[in-house]
Amino acid sequence: MDVHKSAAELPAARPLPKQMTFFDRYLSLWVALAMGAGVLLGRAFPSLTAQLSRWQFGGNSQVNIPIAVLIWLMIYPMMLKIDFAAIWRVGKHPTGLFVTLFVNWLVKPFTMAFFAWLFFRHLFAAWISPADAQQFMAGTIILAAAPCTAMVFVWSYLADGDPAYTLVQVAVNDLIMLFAFLPIVGLLLGVSGVPVDYRVLLYSVVVYVVVPLALGYSSRVWLIGSRGLEWFNTRFLQAFQPVTITALLLTLVFIFAFQAENITQKLVYVLLIAIPLLVQVYFNSSLTYLLMKAFRVAHNVAAPGALIGASNFFELAVATAIALYGPGSGAALATVVGVLVEVPVMLSVVSIVTRTRAWFSGER
Repeated sequence: MDVHKSAAELPAARPLPKQMTFFDRYLSLWVALAMGAGVLLGRAFPSLTAQLSRWQFGGNSQVNIPIAVLIWLMIYPMMLKIDFAAIWRVGKHPTGLFVTLFVNWLVKPFTMAFFAWLFFRHLFAAWISPADAQQFMAGTIILAAAPCTAMVFVWSYLADGDPAYTLVQVAVNDLIMLFAFLPIVGLLLGVSGVPVDYRVLLYSVVVYVVVPLALGYSSRVWLIGSRGLEWFNTRFLQAFQPVTITALLLTLVFIFAFQAENITQKLVYVLLIAIPLLVQVYFNSSLTYLLMKAFRVAHNVAAPGALIGASNFFELAVATAIALYGPGSGAALATVVGVLVEVPVMLSVVSIVTRTRAWFSGER
């Protein structure tokens, strides 16, 4: 093989199978330990965690530098796998993208508003005051109106999703979010002029998606051109195998350290908020996955589509809830609970879509 050929001239590589190591097999346990470690860190060193939480890109960007670096480490290996020459094929098979957008923007925010109303205003009325119910509803609606971006690449990787198609799904969601987030939240909250700092959204998209995408693309082209496709797949990519999950766990440590006081002082509320969020996650992931199957979408598109439909852009949701209602508000707490339930629940969704691969086009 001529190792100096350009990436475009090289044949597409067959994706390498993932091997379940001891660490991967017990990932849910490591996630729980990371959450606990974050809470303990936040309670033991409140001044240190407060200082770290204020370490941001630019003034009031709400983009935390430690978390941003860890998210880079999470998604950089995924970006390395993207063959950009394959992205144009999405236009030939747009069904998966249409299903994802339908659930994210025409179903998810409205079903979340219904579940929040049902649980907080009625089923949990004996334990939650009307004022707290209103706050919790606001936080969960804000959370549902912000589809996931960076974390989807991790879930897609674990579910053997098509990286190029996943990138397109995330990119289109980001573009729609710029225009749809504010009116949907305003409509569902019944409040006009909801304050959303679009700089926060812009900074988040640039830092969490654009930067690692540029690094991944440039690294892929240069390394394949200089060392060859076989070396790139068997040596370089394999070296990054533990990086994604390690960075995920450290991200959880930071997030839960930053919100340790809010979580520990309102534990009963945390449990009550988690219930409609869990219902919402499984409802949307199931709806997306079954629609993908009904429209005969390939599994490597259906799996990340189901994960995108269930997860959230929690950085934006937390920042918006804090800006609107304050850091100690019930709305801010609800968005933090969204982070609390998302990782272990999304790992269960990854397990479900992986085990049901045979439902799609005879794949085994």
